Amino acid sequence: MNSITKRWVRGSLFFTIAVVLIAEALFLYYMVNGYQSNTRNAIQIQFNNLRWQLEVSAVSSPQTRDLQLRNVVEQFDQKTQFELMLLDANGNVLISSSGLPASSAMVAPDVQELLQSDVLEQGEYVGKNEFGEKIMAITVRTPYTSGGVVAMRLVTSMKLVDDTVAKLAAMSLVFLLVVVLASIISGVYFIRSIVMPLRKIEATAALIAQGDFETRIEDQRNDEIGSLCKTINNMAEELSKSEQMKNEFISSVSHELRTPLTSIKGWAETVGNIRDPGDPSFRRGVEIISGETERLYSMVEELLDFSRMQNGLSIVPERLDLAAEVEDVVLLTAQRAANQNVVLDFEAPELPVPILADKNRVKQVLLNILDNALKYSPEGSTVFLEILQDTANAFVTIADQGLGIAPEDLENIKLRFYKGKGATRGSGIGLAVVEEIMQAHGGGLDITSETGKGTQVVLRFPLHKLGALGQALRGAG
Repeated sequence: MNSITKRWVRGSLFFTIAVVLIAEALFLYYMVNGYQSNTRNAIQIQFNNLRWQLEVSAVSSPQTRDLQLRNVVEQFDQKTQFELMLLDANGNVLISSSGLPASSAMVAPDVQELLQSDVLEQGEYVGKNEFGEKIMAITVRTPYTSGGVVAMRLVTSMKLVDDTVAKLAAMSLVFLLVVVLASIISGVYFIRSIVMPLRKIEATAALIAQGDFETRIEDQRNDEIGSLCKTINNMAEELSKSEQMKNEFISSVSHELRTPLTSIKGWAETVGNIRDPGDPSFRRGVEIISGETERLYSMVEELLDFSRMQNGLSIVPERLDLAAEVEDVVLLTAQRAANQNVVLDFEAPELPVPILADKNRVKQVLLNILDNALKYSPEGSTVFLEILQDTANAFVTIADQGLGIAPEDLENIKLRFYKGKGATRGSGIGLAVVEEIMQAHGGGLDITSETGKGTQVVLRFPLHKLGALGQALRGAG
């Protein structure tokens, strides 16, 4: 598995190590160059002093000049740090401040570099001598020649420099190792602070996926991980509520289906045993079977609407007169209201209320809300219907004088499968379907209620804007 730890090792840790190694290499490079530059400058200072001595005390006699050159070597006061040599035109060492006997066939690179060129003023060499010791040697021409002396050579050991560089390199490596180790420790701690909670979250999510909606993640961290834990806990709580409502819905639907089916079955058997179609029981049985069948049909339609909502609700909009649609629904439910001794109070506006909507869906919404209003309206009460509009929207208000909805139920009444404590019959998805339809039309559903005083539902539909010609025709009509 491509884990966070592996990605951190491949990315952050390797990058840190690469940067540390590059920094170490640059540090060593500039440190070595710095020490060599300082050594080179020290040799140049010695040559400048020697030249100054020779030029100040310059004499004209060749014998005296030769003696003067040899005295400079013999009296050289930096013998502990440098070795001063006088060279002839062939590179042979004529005299050395170390007191060693003169050597011949000197083939040092710095000497060859200088003597083989007529342009160069000095030659330089950094490397090992014939004894295997690392040195820095610089050869320059003398201010004048005498007794075969044409060049001076200063040699210094680089052992002290190399030892110093080695110590500093070791110290820097130790420091860099500490940095890398600290980076690894802090990185591992940081990764564990992420990975361990994520593993808990993964385990909890797996339990939730298996249907254990009561499990929770105990994490009080005030960061993104803590926020994720709270989100998953909230998700589990919502799933638990949804599962509970689903179970209640299944139980409710099962009960709602059983009741009409039992009635249909019982009356079907009764009607089957009656030979005379004019028998009052026969007609009563047919009416009950028809009513219960209509009730079953309505429930099945609600379930189908809910199923369609899961895949996205489709509408076929057309230009409608909202006032006419409300009037049609009032006429459809007028007989039922009369049977319940409930008055439907509605006065249609004089002018049409144009909306762009799906005719069947609008009727479904109106019938659902009006059905609920009648369902919870006591005998002798009134259901008020009113259409209002502003510059952008039309509002259909349906208010009953029923028992109202409890505050704890009102905030959940539009949730799928939810049924309040005072609910009678129904699947608990009617208002959820209504809200989906209203949202699909760009409108809205607002419910207010007061216990013991009734419920008011406001449906908002966007008005359909007419052009100038349309408005003129509507005015003429």
